[in-house]
Amino acid sequence: MDLLDFSDCKLYFEDELPVEAERLIAQAAGDYGDPAAELALLRAHLLAPEHLTVLVSLYRYYFYQHRLDEVLIVADHAMRISARHLGIPADWRQIDEAQLGSAAATSFGLLRFYLLALKAESVVLLRLGRIAESRDRLSKLAALDSRDHLGAAKLLEVVDEFQSSGDDSDATPEFQLVAA
Repeated sequence: MDLLDFSDCKLYFEDELPVEAERLIAQAAGDYGDPAAELALLRAHLLAPEHLTVLVSLYRYYFYQHRLDEVLIVADHAMRISARHLGIPADWRQIDEAQLGSAAATSFGLLRFYLLALKAESVVLLRLGRIAESRDRLSKLAALDSRDHLGAAKLLEVVDEFQSSGDDSDATPEFQLVAA
């Protein structure tokens, strides 16, 4: 399966969003930097708690505010919703290639969203210094994406190289991921 080919599938942001939730997301964009922005996004979440557009908006808000613990909560919530719709286990560790194929037949776009959310979670964990947890996710993604279309294997190589270079010194290196 080519995880780069999503030209013939529905994407999460194409799902109809309640008008008021859409208005609140637009309001949050206009109020960015003001506490009112978060309140607008949380109100949108109350109106459409399982809409991925709302969750992506919350994720981005918290990410750019450097509120990484909240980012992980939102990413996990989005993955659980996606997993339920795809008919795959809620726990990413339990997903195998057969389930991946079945999920792709259900909704390739949603499967791709799910896998990218898992990768995003691993990047946030790297930023939090939770290397082992991130590495577990990246290893799972690399095993599921043999052609490395999502870049998890390459990122895993970087993490491993960083860790092995850190073993050469007496000081504990600080891993700082600035962009993904």
